Amino acid sequence: MKVTKEIILSSLKEVLIENTKINIVDAGIVKNIQIFDLQIDLDFEITNPTLQYKKKIEESCILEINNISNKLTVKINFIVKKAENVQKIRGENIPGVSNIIAISSAKGGVGKSTVSSNIAVSLANLGYKVGLIDADIYGPSMHIMFDLQGEVPVKIDVNGVSKIKPLENYGVKLLSLGFFAESQQAVVWRGPMASKALNQLLWDTHWGELDFLIVDLPPGTGDIHLSLVQSIPVTGVLVVSTPQDIALSDTRKGVNMFKLDSIDVPILGIVENMSYFTPKELPNKKYYIFGKGGVKKVAEYMNIEMLAEFPILESVREASDIGRPIVLQEKTPIAQEFLSLAKKLVAIIKKRNVNLPATKTVKTDNSGTPACSS
Repeated sequence: MKVTKEIILSSLKEVLIENTKINIVDAGIVKNIQIFDLQIDLDFEITNPTLQYKKKIEESCILEINNISNKLTVKINFIVKKAENVQKIRGENIPGVSNIIAISSAKGGVGKSTVSSNIAVSLANLGYKVGLIDADIYGPSMHIMFDLQGEVPVKIDVNGVSKIKPLENYGVKLLSLGFFAESQQAVVWRGPMASKALNQLLWDTHWGELDFLIVDLPPGTGDIHLSLVQSIPVTGVLVVSTPQDIALSDTRKGVNMFKLDSIDVPILGIVENMSYFTPKELPNKKYYIFGKGGVKKVAEYMNIEMLAEFPILESVREASDIGRPIVLQEKTPIAQEFLSLAKKLVAIIKKRNVNLPATKTVKTDNSGTPACSS
């Protein structure tokens, strides 16, 4: 059988854009098809430059074309096109919420939730009205850190609309999927389900008046992160990392995601967690277990303000495990460091709100890819 452009085009119509029912031909991605004996050269025009996105399309195309003949080889040339500008409207604020701070770490296990919980309690101790969303859909932990295990939020009527009433402890209003899932139950959800759960935590909750809503994000740069910037105007992001190279590599990716023209959420600063360890018997000795100065170098390179360095302390872990964030031990040096970080964040946000326009929600194209906006 002679392979023609029409046959290849028909084959490519079987390749759908992820999470949609639109094929790559109808979406206008396929720009050119060249046939050289048994080699098929394809030119694709895309707006999502990520390797993961390209690889998924490439694998699907090769699979479909090999169904025509397994002797065919496929070469795909990706042309990354900057999405056409679309007018980006300001997303609706969550009623009563003044500022939304996302706390992010592209790598898991760096202590992001510990930092989030202590910042939230520190802000409450400073007299601010604070809410906290545990957006780590797959591994919620805030219900443990706030000593609210086994508690379940109730629904209340707000102007004729049924809303979730967040639980509260230590002056912080809290919602976590951990309230709704059994403690030993694994959450197995695809991206759209997880995103829907986040939107319910955001919009189906009666937060009342809040000066700050802290959103503790899951690790990575996936659906939850995109859903957040699509759903609400985030004031800014605080990044948490540990000093070792493998964490810093992920940190750079996470920062770059928020800096994309199509997302453009201000980075408030970066925090180095687990910076060093000081044994009790050697109070003047610092052991840099994960390396020294790694986060500082990344901060300088990426022009981000480094706001704090937190040591490895057994007391911090113990406080989280028993559900009493370490900042409640007000006279300890580590509590004072968290309080200092909270004050810095308040000052940075006040300056950010004066000097920068409000962040707008991100609009996406049909593929779910963030579209650049004016």
